[in-house]
Amino acid sequence: MPSSATFAAAFVRTPDGWSGAEVDLSAAEIVDDLGDAVTEALGLTGDELALLCVEVEDEWFAIVRYSGDEEPRVFLSDAHAVSPDSLGELFAEFAGVVPDKEAGDLGVRPAGDLDLLADLGMTADELLELSMEEGVLPADILSVIAEKLGFADELDRLR
Repeated sequence: MPSSATFAAAFVRTPDGWSGAEVDLSAAEIVDDLGDAVTEALGLTGDELALLCVEVEDEWFAIVRYSGDEEPRVFLSDAHAVSPDSLGELFAEFAGVVPDKEAGDLGVRPAGDLDLLADLGMTADELLELSMEEGVLPADILSVIAEKLGFADELDRLR
């Protein structure tokens, strides 16, 4: 898959607001590599709240939440759309789903932790509704999420 089809950025919440950086996931082979890439891109020291936002073409997006020593939490917008590339398979594994390549078009199937943004201002219902909305591109959904959580300016700056 051409790298131009994937956009990945991480955002860390600081006392002054959110700060973001683009993240290179091209070398990610296991789930831990995602966290390492976020830590490196943002220069994290360990206790910060960070979000990794990934969009792949016009197909799907993922959000991973990192917070101190807690286990990372992940939301995948559509388990059916995850293509058979290494990054897609990595996110499917992270979200605990096995993409069914034989299933055909079964509609959108969000997976993972729907509540990962609840304490930041986006409920599980809102996240699910956004993900299920027909005809809305992953980039647009991430923009809505970023606006609601307060890091839209940083997301726009990185795009």
